[in-house]
Amino acid sequence: MKCFLLLKVKIVNSDEGAKIKVRSDMNGHCMDGKILDAVEELRSGGGYGNLILETKRSAGHRKNETSRRDAEDKSHLPALEAAYTCILRELGEDTDRQGLLRTPLRAAKAMQFLTKGYHETVEDILNGAIFDEDHNEMVIVKDIDMFSLCEHHLVPFFGKVHIGYIPNKKVVGLSKLARIVEIYSRRLQVQERLTKQIAMGISEALQPKGVAVIIEAAHMCMVMRGVQKMSSRTVTSTMLGVYLEDPKTREEFLTLAH
Repeated sequence: MKCFLLLKVKIVNSDEGAKIKVRSDMNGHCMDGKILDAVEELRSGGGYGNLILETKRSAGHRKNETSRRDAEDKSHLPALEAAYTCILRELGEDTDRQGLLRTPLRAAKAMQFLTKGYHETVEDILNGAIFDEDHNEMVIVKDIDMFSLCEHHLVPFFGKVHIGYIPNKKVVGLSKLARIVEIYSRRLQVQERLTKQIAMGISEALQPKGVAVIIEAAHMCMVMRGVQKMSSRTVTSTMLGVYLEDPKTREEFLTLAH
């Protein structure tokens, strides 16, 4: 008669850090002593001691990094708020009127959010989400929303990012590609550099056979001011590895991405 043992592992957050709870379910037909001993050992933490320790360390590190960044942001807020107050006054505004009383503070917080990518790295956000996988065909994630600030005029540019890569025995969680876009776009940017940084970040993290990135964006510095061309779009691309070396691979990506 067949029997099975199901171990359910759950990570629970508490004030003392992350803990791992193990629960076992058996099908009642098999109550072998060795299995029960193994279950008891797992429950006692013997089999998960190192995992619990690493989980606590990882959670603690992330919490400390977040707390440090939050404290750093708060320490810079007064100077940013004062700067925005000065800008409004130089524009001829009355900063004491009701609608502008909290505008400098709100603007300071907004700018910190829009540039939060300076405090983040690819290593931080991947967080172990790279997996061994024997897959050597193209992976494409397209139409990733992107918002950034032009470093020349501090006005937005926004659009879509299309990413393709060919794995070299390793794949990454798909949502992490969007997070990499977020890291580099939440900085003062030019589209050309942003495109290359995204491609290089993926390449360095995964060491794939090739990476391709295309960005299509509208720039408010061309729409709201200057030449004021409402329908203009800027397209940039970066090709690395086989995408650069093999025209057929590049053509396949361009066909699938549009």
